[in-house]
Amino acid sequence: MSQKNLHRLFNPRHIAVIGASAQPGKIGNTLLKNLAAAGFSGTLLPVNPKYSTINGLTCLPSVSDLEMGVDLAIIATPINSVVDIVSECVERKVGSAIIVSTGGKEVGEEGREIENTILQVARRGHLRIVGPNCMGIIRPGVHLNASFATEMPELGNMAFVSQSGAICSAILDLALKEHIGFSHFVSIGSMLDVNMGDMIDFLGNDPQVKSILLYMESLSNFRKFMSAARSVSRIKPIIVLKSGRSAAGARASSSHTGAMAGEDAVYDAAFKRAGIVRVDTIEELFDCAELMAKQPLPRGSRLAILTNSGGPGVMATDTLAHFGHEPAILDTATIHDLDTFLPSFWSRSNPIDILGDATPERFGKALEICLGSKNIDGILVILTPQVMTKPIAVAKMVVTAIKGHRHPIFACWMGGKAIWQSLQILNSAGIPTYETPERAVRAFLYMVEYSRGLELLLEIPPKRIPFMAFDQAKAQKLITAIPTGGVASEMDSNAILAAYGFPVMSTKVATTEAKAIDIARELGYPLVMKLSSPDITYKTDVGGVQLDLRCDTDVSEAYSHIMASANRHQPDARLAGVMIQPYVARPDYEILLGARRDANFGPIILFGMGGIYTEVLHDRALGLPPMNRLLARRLMQETKAFTLLQGYRNRPNADLEQLEEMITRLSQLLIDFPEIAELDMNPVLIKDGNAIVANSRILISPVRVASPLHLVIAPYPDEDESHIISTGGRRILVRPVKPEDAHLIVDLFNVLSPKTIYHRFFGHIKELQPEMLVRFTQIDYDREVALVAMDEDADTDTILGVARIIGDADGKTGEFAVLVGDAWQGEGIGAKLLGNCLKVAEKQGFKTVFGIALQENRGMSALGRKLGFEIQHSSNAGEYELTIQLGGNQTVSND
Repeated sequence: MSQKNLHRLFNPRHIAVIGASAQPGKIGNTLLKNLAAAGFSGTLLPVNPKYSTINGLTCLPSVSDLEMGVDLAIIATPINSVVDIVSECVERKVGSAIIVSTGGKEVGEEGREIENTILQVARRGHLRIVGPNCMGIIRPGVHLNASFATEMPELGNMAFVSQSGAICSAILDLALKEHIGFSHFVSIGSMLDVNMGDMIDFLGNDPQVKSILLYMESLSNFRKFMSAARSVSRIKPIIVLKSGRSAAGARASSSHTGAMAGEDAVYDAAFKRAGIVRVDTIEELFDCAELMAKQPLPRGSRLAILTNSGGPGVMATDTLAHFGHEPAILDTATIHDLDTFLPSFWSRSNPIDILGDATPERFGKALEICLGSKNIDGILVILTPQVMTKPIAVAKMVVTAIKGHRHPIFACWMGGKAIWQSLQILNSAGIPTYETPERAVRAFLYMVEYSRGLELLLEIPPKRIPFMAFDQAKAQKLITAIPTGGVASEMDSNAILAAYGFPVMSTKVATTEAKAIDIARELGYPLVMKLSSPDITYKTDVGGVQLDLRCDTDVSEAYSHIMASANRHQPDARLAGVMIQPYVARPDYEILLGARRDANFGPIILFGMGGIYTEVLHDRALGLPPMNRLLARRLMQETKAFTLLQGYRNRPNADLEQLEEMITRLSQLLIDFPEIAELDMNPVLIKDGNAIVANSRILISPVRVASPLHLVIAPYPDEDESHIISTGGRRILVRPVKPEDAHLIVDLFNVLSPKTIYHRFFGHIKELQPEMLVRFTQIDYDREVALVAMDEDADTDTILGVARIIGDADGKTGEFAVLVGDAWQGEGIGAKLLGNCLKVAEKQGFKTVFGIALQENRGMSALGRKLGFEIQHSSNAGEYELTIQLGGNQTVSND
């Protein structure tokens, strides 16, 4: 549904209040009064058959009496009446609605059915709905209080969206007390229609919004949420407070991976992948958002603590240490400069204690020196009122000192009435203030976390990508043979993994003691013997593993012991014999690599410490497929095991590139087979740097959707690859853009003529900045089409041209761009590329594609006419616009 109707929701000119009342205390009365009291300048239309006028406004008897095209209807009637009201709204072409009514899905199946009917009716008329069961929306900047909250918060640049009306009330009260301002304040309720993904897209495109705050209890449309968040978090911070961190919310599971990948941990992984900062309290939500909205991002975590009291400085330092950070180390030059004017007994370290008799001038000069240091990424100024302290003068000095600097500066003025005026001065200058050092430092570290996350989002993967082969057909045959809801035998699990290129331990099965001895002699000693049973997951727990078998006698005794022990611990378990493998003596490391299918986020990859201590040490990290080598390396870096894997004391380092490859292979396996519910490779043994899977387990269960719809992040679309021949006879592979193409895009840019660069970028640029490269190569395949033309006859990978269609948040309209290197122009490559892009866009549901070109770019107009674009003069002088409609009877041709 269209984002344009969301614009009507938040910028209405005509509002109907359905269920308006003249009776004080009724919600319909409060809504109408709040709209008027906020100073709404548009038209208010109360609707209720019981009244002819309310508060001096003419009251209409029914929705059918409304004029056509009302922007917003606020519905405050019993839920049972809402279906008919929404139907009438659709007939009158109302653009949006806020349903404050309760009694929907939160009360049970009957309410859920009512909500479903409301949604079906609304979709027929593209009516956007906020709610039900919500407070409404507030926009101070346009004097809109379309809610039953009686007071309007101040204007600010933070947008707040909450699922909980109670949380909204509490936060509004806090905001009024603390003078916190908002651009948008949205109680989203049950999210029948408008959801968190819609709001992120809408707010992300609003220049008045500098940061987005979310209070979340659950999500709907997880894929849309991830797509929107990954797009918007690159340009403005998204901070979320999600309830439900407790272990009680985790799902039961039968594997190590499932037990360690609880629901809340999956949300953490998803937020991290999307570049979202997660906080733990309402207090942190606003502390963090205020700092991000007012101050530039830090380059790192090196914080200088400038204080006139030692105690608060220590408190700030302790908070840094608690979260694994240290204060910035002062360089010799900085200490020397401070020595020139500070008393001889100042701290001469960070925290910089400039002593209790510090004057405003001493504060200002010390701050200026810190601002000039290259070893400092942010500055916390702490003031405690003392006999000689002048809080107002110090505040003014701080405001003066920071002008022209790009360090994040924030303040902790400790005290009450004595510091109130100075806080006003700091806040008016855009300097966030905090009541305690701990809150200030925690807000800064969240800012560092966002900055680091943004840095990771903009990181370019390594150029080298070794080809990885997969035998999908073999894996498919093996998986199909596994009963639905069943566990693959370890032999089958190993075979599936081997089909996808995993290094799997050679394993043979023996069903008798004699057969075990024969296999042992064939493999050679030493060996490992493990129980084979479809009913026993944890073999070690039942004495089902015997190590370091060195002779026939050892094998005979081990077989007898395993069978007897299994029968004793689990008498009704099916015993299929034993598995025999080579024994890896004293491996350097043991890791776990696994996956679990989450009901909401789809497959989740887990990496961590393996072996028998997996769940005891609980050292693990979670990631979402699709994953490339860069994401695989980041996943490993989140664990303590990563430090060991780089080599520890006399142990050699693991082959980290091999582990990256194993993670990316697992990602592809999960992409190809949604029916994999759980997968364990535990342990993966690492000896002399090399990894080998010693034990594996795969659980298969039914799925509702086919690949790739089971993923919350769209994977690389292999189906969009094609082979073409240029008019010059050149063999070309057309394929979607990959993140690893960044280096090849640079190579293409470096051979472009200044004229071609000017035509493509509408200006002269000398190089592609990292941010541009990331934008060009890290594609959200759900909302963008981007294809490259690769020369199949070249000795090295060479991109000849690029075409893309960047979609809006609805995925209905997109803007195209196309670029071909000068040496290959005139061979029809641009037309082939853009033609293929249009076909993919049409398949994805795009309706309109347009582009802007300079009038002097005659080649683009010729290409446009060839593909069927309509060409018109643009409203901007010197430009023309090309437009094509997709779908219906329109056929895209690139012949």
